[in-house]
Amino acid sequence: MGDSFQTVNFEVSDAVATITLNRPEKLNSFNQRMLDEFREIWHRVRSDDAIHVVVLRAAGDRAFSTGLDVTEGFDMAENVWSLDDPGLSLSPKHNKVWKPVVAALQGMVAGGAFYWVNDCDIVISADDATFFDPHVSYGLTSALEPIGLARKIPLGEVLRWALLGLDERMSAERAREIGLVSELVPFAELHSRADEIARIIAAKPAAAVQGTVKAIWETLDMDRATAQAVGLNYTSIGNPIGKAEVSRDGFVKPKWTLR
Repeated sequence: MGDSFQTVNFEVSDAVATITLNRPEKLNSFNQRMLDEFREIWHRVRSDDAIHVVVLRAAGDRAFSTGLDVTEGFDMAENVWSLDDPGLSLSPKHNKVWKPVVAALQGMVAGGAFYWVNDCDIVISADDATFFDPHVSYGLTSALEPIGLARKIPLGEVLRWALLGLDERMSAERAREIGLVSELVPFAELHSRADEIARIIAAKPAAAVQGTVKAIWETLDMDRATAQAVGLNYTSIGNPIGKAEVSRDGFVKPKWTLR
């Protein structure tokens, strides 16, 4: 099943929704149209129980995304106090999507691309991808993307990424070493591997999966004791629902793989 959008491709197959950024001629940069379409997509993903997992990927081989399309920009309120962060439209977590999102990165992953990367649950990458932030090189304060990134990787790595700007790119191997991505594959295998991971997750009880994602993300900024107390509530609410989806009769443990 597919939906018609101008800036992305959206398809659903066997409980997996695949979102493909589709502006390769613009290095998959986002404009106002893409912001609008992502708000619609995340609403669909959140409300459609037939969707269990999302794969987020990009068309072309030059870039996953280079962030904002500076030639087009996006709609900005004249009143500075009414300005909205574009991440409110692009981020699955800002849109309260608790279905896992698997990101598949390739080519250049730059600047505003991290609105997506920072809020995905599993991130894999082509082994020749590069990561950089051009803001300060153009005289722009880099704030929103590194603030999100600082919740995923060491602070020193965030500052180096943001402050060196266009003078340095982080390699895919370094991104894996610091935990920004969890797996590297050849570009030719990237999309199939992301789909494989998504389908493994999609086969599990949906309520248990979504409760797990929600519990981890919503307690991320709490102190440990508070997070553990809140987490107990998630298990009390979610476990009866999750268990109801699974029959132990005939249950066969999968053959595990070592990573």
